[in-house]
Amino acid sequence: MPATGNSATSLPSTRIAARCRRMGTEAAFRVFARAKTLEAAGRDIIHLEMGEPDFPTPSFIRAACEAALAAGHTGYAPAAGLPALRTAVASYVARTRGIHVEPAQVVITPGAKAVIFFTYMALLEPGDEVIVPDPGFPIFESMADALGAVRVPWHPGSGTQTRPDLDRLDSLMGPKTKLLVLNSPGNPTGIVYTLPEIARIAELCVKHDVLVLSDEIYSRILFGGTHHSIAAQPGMAERTVLLDGFSKSWSMTGWRLGYAVAPLDIAAAFEKLMTNSASCAVHFVQHAALAALAGPADEVERMVAAFTLRRDALVDGLAALPGVRCDRPAGSFFAFADIRETGFDARSLADRLLEEAGVACVEGPAFGAGGAGHIRFSFAADVARIRAATVRMGALLRS
Repeated sequence: MPATGNSATSLPSTRIAARCRRMGTEAAFRVFARAKTLEAAGRDIIHLEMGEPDFPTPSFIRAACEAALAAGHTGYAPAAGLPALRTAVASYVARTRGIHVEPAQVVITPGAKAVIFFTYMALLEPGDEVIVPDPGFPIFESMADALGAVRVPWHPGSGTQTRPDLDRLDSLMGPKTKLLVLNSPGNPTGIVYTLPEIARIAELCVKHDVLVLSDEIYSRILFGGTHHSIAAQPGMAERTVLLDGFSKSWSMTGWRLGYAVAPLDIAAAFEKLMTNSASCAVHFVQHAALAALAGPADEVERMVAAFTLRRDALVDGLAALPGVRCDRPAGSFFAFADIRETGFDARSLADRLLEEAGVACVEGPAFGAGGAGHIRFSFAADVARIRAATVRMGALLRS
């Protein structure tokens, strides 16, 4: 007898492996999808939800990609990346972080997010403890849960006022602590660690023999400060996986290209993981990345100057809203607003801002329990649209 009805919906979810059921997602993509649905229905939506620069990829990078395609660079590349790109990344990281890097330590990945996945896969066993920023980028928690590691939340501090509690970090490290995740400049809070803070964190990692995943994807998006990598601290070169890429600084989110710089044994494990997953990063995109590293810095600097104006417009506008406070971020392009005095919980207010005011944003708890009572706003949008968004938010909050 033929099957009737929608049998696909009755299949048991238990056939999905537990590791995948434990895995989370990113709320920003949920909000983005809903915002696009509203736009399709004719609504005007101001997008402050996605961590994506709205600037075009610089023309000299696009031209290099076109030339690579014309030259026939459309086949496989080595699993760890083109030798020329690995060498260029090693030189760039050595120059910008003040450390010695061998090309063999560099692994080119299809997006920097892959470095999180590979680090957790290569280093964590079930039951190992990983200290994650909370609030923090959701994948830090998600991958720990998927692999059966024990995540230990630690508030990373925010903006320019709330600094990290390093004595608390010391107390969280113990014999089961395998990995600490750092993210500076940080998402969602905009924290940028000072050199004394980085030096103290390094001392703790050496003291407790803890490895570090240092997410430095926003390292060039700073508002007057200086980026300090923990990899440059004494005893940390052999303990640090440095994550970076091309998405943010060169506005190349859709190109999907990142890289890891790691101790040789960890880099070899990453190369094995590349072989078993994506085979290689896209060949012609790697040629575009070579152009990015060799090209002028003026377009990146212009983008950061624009982000500075946008940051100030957003933070000043938020500060004028009833019940809203917002620390001024020192880096990245996110502001993490405290909305507890509005009387709303974060999810309901974020939903109302989208549905009623046409402002897309992400509730703080999507970044961990430490994000309760907050909303993350991206200022990767035109300054006029940002000002319009704060006007719309004010109208909703005052109604």
